[in-house]
Amino acid sequence: MHPVPITATAPDLPAPGFGILGQSWRDLAFVHWRVPPGSVAPLLPPGTRPDVHDGSSWVGLIPFRMVGAGIGRGPAVPWLGSFAETNVRLYSVDEQGRRGVVFRTLEASRLAVVLGARAAFALPYSWARMRVVEQGGVLTYTSRRRWPTPRGTCTRIVVRPGRALAPGDALAGFLTARWGLHTRVLGRTVYVPNQHETWPLQRAELLELEDALVAACGLPGVAARPPDSVLFSRGVRTVFGLPFAATRPLGNVPVTKPL
Repeated sequence: MHPVPITATAPDLPAPGFGILGQSWRDLAFVHWRVPPGSVAPLLPPGTRPDVHDGSSWVGLIPFRMVGAGIGRGPAVPWLGSFAETNVRLYSVDEQGRRGVVFRTLEASRLAVVLGARAAFALPYSWARMRVVEQGGVLTYTSRRRWPTPRGTCTRIVVRPGRALAPGDALAGFLTARWGLHTRVLGRTVYVPNQHETWPLQRAELLELEDALVAACGLPGVAARPPDSVLFSRGVRTVFGLPFAATRPLGNVPVTKPL
């Protein structure tokens, strides 16, 4: 089946089961590289394939601050609800045409969050020492893994946000307008939907990059070359719904126009 259209706002998803998790993603740097689809296909869950833009699939290295995470639509969990995170992600589409992301790692600075997410959603969270610092309009993100192995896997990213990105940019939409994730839970591939407002995006200049995470995720050599896209966003508030089997037929059609 062909992938569903990419839309700047979330599809009109059913209300039941929505709102199991709420959180804000703030001060995100989106650093991306083109890769051949065949190089990432073995890293995706069964029943999914690489999603492609302009003949390539993409690898994302994305550091940010998680703020105010909590259960349902209730208040944020004190202390545990705000922390630094860095993820390495791939772009997927399932046999029903749902587009998503597949996380190869989610480095986070809260051990309890790491253990909980691994247990509940089988997501590859890792515990890391992390910092996000903004000074003079420049953001510096650093991460060094504590657990599991390979311990010491690190990244340092320095970006300077620039001018706002005009709406309708096709590549930016492909990389950021993702309304769910694919993961493997108890032997089956599931889809976890999410909703949030349209991304406020800016172009960004990459000032420094030292990274070992991408290679540790099974993609050697990718981060050794200059990225093909660097974006920045001050962030959005998002809500996640209950996971469901990726084989479930599409029950809703996006009510927004494609980008």
